[in-house]
Amino acid sequence: MTPRELADGDSDLSLAQWALERARARGATAVEVLTSTAEALSAGVRLGEVEKLKSSRERRIGLRVFVERSSACASTAELSRDGLDRFIEETIALARVTARDPWSGLPPAQLHPREIPQLNLADSEHGVVGAERALDMARRAERAALSSNPAITNSEGAEFHSGWHRLTFLNSQGFGASYEATSYSLVATPIAQANGSMQRDYWYTAARRYDQLQEPEEVGLIAGQRARRRLGARKIRTTKAPVVFDPEMGAGLISAVAAAACGHALYAGASFLKDKLGTQIAAPQVELIDDPTIVGGLGSRPFDGEGAAAYRKALITNGELKTYLLDSYSARKLGLASTGNAARGIGGPPSAAPTNLYLAPGYESPEQIIRSVEKGLLVTELIGFGINLVTGDYSRGAAGFWIEGGEIAYPVEEITIAGNLSQMMRDIVMIGNDLHWRSWVAAPSIKIAEMTIAGA
Repeated sequence: MTPRELADGDSDLSLAQWALERARARGATAVEVLTSTAEALSAGVRLGEVEKLKSSRERRIGLRVFVERSSACASTAELSRDGLDRFIEETIALARVTARDPWSGLPPAQLHPREIPQLNLADSEHGVVGAERALDMARRAERAALSSNPAITNSEGAEFHSGWHRLTFLNSQGFGASYEATSYSLVATPIAQANGSMQRDYWYTAARRYDQLQEPEEVGLIAGQRARRRLGARKIRTTKAPVVFDPEMGAGLISAVAAAACGHALYAGASFLKDKLGTQIAAPQVELIDDPTIVGGLGSRPFDGEGAAAYRKALITNGELKTYLLDSYSARKLGLASTGNAARGIGGPPSAAPTNLYLAPGYESPEQIIRSVEKGLLVTELIGFGINLVTGDYSRGAAGFWIEGGEIAYPVEEITIAGNLSQMMRDIVMIGNDLHWRSWVAAPSIKIAEMTIAGA
């Protein structure tokens, strides 16, 4: 849908146009208006009984106004014309008393897309799932987990969520567009118990379309297996050894790297990737990609939080840092161009963030990666956020499985893994072929040559 194809009768669009015109009439030199209309339903059960049932509907309008180089952001759910007029007046008054910032302003007009890509983000057939079906999905997942193994004796529950939203964006440069999106997710968290040991784990599925979710029975079965395999976890002695990140933990690792490549961290001098463009920062086989144009992707969007065009970009190619992730403000401060990565809440200023972020898969299966390890660690859980983006220092609590002779030997817990992100990225020696999307960040299994593993 192109901006011209937006229907004049669309209530969100009419509201946004009215607010934009009022803001300009009251003295704003530039304006962005967002409207968000959303519905959601969440249903949770524990041991078959309803523990949570929540339905919500919301309609809000957000405003970013500029008075020359001063700006202010705000949002409101008060949408009467009188109330909205006062809101606009107060937001402009706030901008007038805000300090001038030479880097502020709308993005260059040439960054706005001429056509809006069709990304298939909304499931119009299912929409927001009703309470009865949502509870049934949660019950089926939990029941499958509890029956997966005699050791599964309890549950922290299962939860199903579905949501729909429509976002409309207008600015005073003449750009306007709108899109709808849905999302669905299901998670089960069983508890296993045997010989005085108790462990919990989880599994989940998430998608833009309802029929792309894993079956509840499959979610529950995997969750039960994951909890059962952690029973009998041991402590290990402090050592240095290879570390394999499973896909869920690998996704967290690349998220940290992407965070260091985002605009605010860079211009604030709070990133170990500052001034690293064009340099080798990872092993040659590493390709890290940000792609907001994946059809049906959980992080997909047809334009960014400032209305700039969305496009695929490789952050790292052959181990070399090729680009940062920038909104227009950070791009100006760094003397670079926006990469269309502005993200924002309905009432906040934009800042750079990844969209669909993934590490390109390699050729080895997870089993081949495990077989390559004589003695080492498979990480399946990370605890805390011990990452210093300024230095790249990395230290996190962990749990997983000890590997002996290329085979899983036993579960381990109460350990810490430590290293430095710069060295860890260079020490990636194997990348798995097991890339699967369950979030807006995805990675296959990753083997790092050596890290410090602190135990007993």
